[in-house]
Amino acid sequence: MKPAQFDYVAPASVPEAVAVLAEHGPESRVLAGGQSLLIELRYRTTRPALVVDVNRIPGLSQVTVEDGSVRVGALVRHAQLERARFDDPLAELFRQVAPYVGHPPIRARGTFAGSLAWAHPASEWCALAMALDAGIEVKGPAGPRTVPAASWFRGAFETACLPEELVTGVRLPRPPAGAVAAFAEHRRTHSGFALAAALVMLRLAAGRVEWVRIGLANAADVPLRAVGAERLLTGERPEPELFAAAGARAAAEADPPGEPHAPAAYLRHALSTLVRRCLARAVHHAGLP
Repeated sequence: MKPAQFDYVAPASVPEAVAVLAEHGPESRVLAGGQSLLIELRYRTTRPALVVDVNRIPGLSQVTVEDGSVRVGALVRHAQLERARFDDPLAELFRQVAPYVGHPPIRARGTFAGSLAWAHPASEWCALAMALDAGIEVKGPAGPRTVPAASWFRGAFETACLPEELVTGVRLPRPPAGAVAAFAEHRRTHSGFALAAALVMLRLAAGRVEWVRIGLANAADVPLRAVGAERLLTGERPEPELFAAAGARAAAEADPPGEPHAPAAYLRHALSTLVRRCLARAVHHAGLP
């Protein structure tokens, strides 16, 4: 199906884009990578009067490593993160997660920030942002603001972004030095959405878990951080029995949407298994047997 008719504008700066969005409000939609918006346009599940193409705005395509955070600009593509080489544990997590985002043509155009703006419950990047307490930076007529990931996701495909605001970047706190990462996903087809996914970042000290973050995708109508499982792990020796208990705790925190080929009980079991596997892999990466 062809999209319904719409007007098109390509602003050359963030202030210009914000002014356009402020003028047209809910009747406008932002085009960055377009991998989600174009589907909605084609199936006419959205019919904006105006599409605002931000791809010509300079300064939004950089990954910037700062003292306490890594900032991902609004136009940073999935493929850039798949090739991340900056000196931080986050780069390893980006490289592990990115190959699971669609397939190469999608990764070449789609954006990290766009995934957070679309807020699909099965999005790997949304789970990463939630687990690491990311801040989503937006700018509107009232000025810039940063929304914590815990407040950003309001439901499936719903965020705290106002119609007149533009996402300009995502800021991720840097994990502690020596942290290691692991990611695992279960899906029906290689290019399909995740039925369940889990990511882990942890740091060991004196043979115990000193710091840990666990993110879950497709575990509810919003991405989840498995806080209960993190508490169970912190301060403990990394043993297989502990990994299994943490996986079970993470699954208990989830409320996955049942699907015809994957009921909720199956998805909880998958989440438990994926968390257990990620913990084992992360500890192995840390140099323990």
